[in-house]
Amino acid sequence: MIVDCAVYEDGCRREGNLALERAYEASRSKGQSSFVWIGLRDPTQEEFDAVAREFYLHELAVEDAVKAHQRPKIEEYEGTLFIVLKTAHYHDDTETVEIGEINLFVGDGFLISVRHGQPSPLHDVRLAIESRPDLLKCGPGSVMHAIMDRVVDDYEPVLAGIEDDIEEVEEEVFSPTRSNPTERIYKLKREVLSMHRATAPLIDPLHRLAKGAMPHVHEDIREYFRDVYDHVARANDTVESMREMLNGILDANTAQVSVRQNDDMRRISAWVGIAAVPTLLAGIWGMNFQHMPELSWRFGYPMALAVIVLVMLTLYRAFKRAGWL
Repeated sequence: MIVDCAVYEDGCRREGNLALERAYEASRSKGQSSFVWIGLRDPTQEEFDAVAREFYLHELAVEDAVKAHQRPKIEEYEGTLFIVLKTAHYHDDTETVEIGEINLFVGDGFLISVRHGQPSPLHDVRLAIESRPDLLKCGPGSVMHAIMDRVVDDYEPVLAGIEDDIEEVEEEVFSPTRSNPTERIYKLKREVLSMHRATAPLIDPLHRLAKGAMPHVHEDIREYFRDVYDHVARANDTVESMREMLNGILDANTAQVSVRQNDDMRRISAWVGIAAVPTLLAGIWGMNFQHMPELSWRFGYPMALAVIVLVMLTLYRAFKRAGWL
């Protein structure tokens, strides 16, 4: 649905609500200082077709915006920029990253934002940018920057939450509780991979925006895009570090499991060896031969028990000294 449709002139929002049918005309009423911002959320094909016809949006970009699930990118269609951003929110209770998507169409005198999913709502972004008329005078590029900045800033708490869980897993691997957090490690690796898919593809497009290599970016706000570029590059570096850390933790956990299994096998082997002594000696003395030593000796039975206990204690001390028990 269409959440908001507003005209901005000379850095200020025009009073009243604007009908979609008048949006394109309004975007060209005051030259470069005037533009329209249309906000949509989870639009249907029919809802977005009306916007696409009004602003002559390219059909391929429209298809991507309606279906969503695109990788982050910036493409140019006949002078209109089509931008795909991945939004993120971390649920600490389930240790999962909820990924959403924001698509932007930026052209001469208009910006159309299409939001899919719950993360990174844009209402606060609209209020914040409306309080900066100096930036709004730079055209739709100022709104484009504000949305990108909000999306990238929302990556920080997500990465902080994942980092806390990685530290917990690391402590769990080396704890004496003998737990095996392999499944948790793989789940965290999957969430880190989701963040990598959100941050890595944005680095090159944001670098080009910061250099002014794309249209609709006023020279007065290029430095703001450099700041966003620095933030996303730093976030991507953090993601890469997390991937390496999880790989190291997984290797350490595998080694720990192998060591524990070896310890268990040695303990089992030691107890089996000790238990074999009475079985062996009792089996020998239990044979029904007529002529066997000590069969008629009065102290034969106590001696047999003493020998069994003595051998078992000797083996126990030997295995204990060797670290098998």
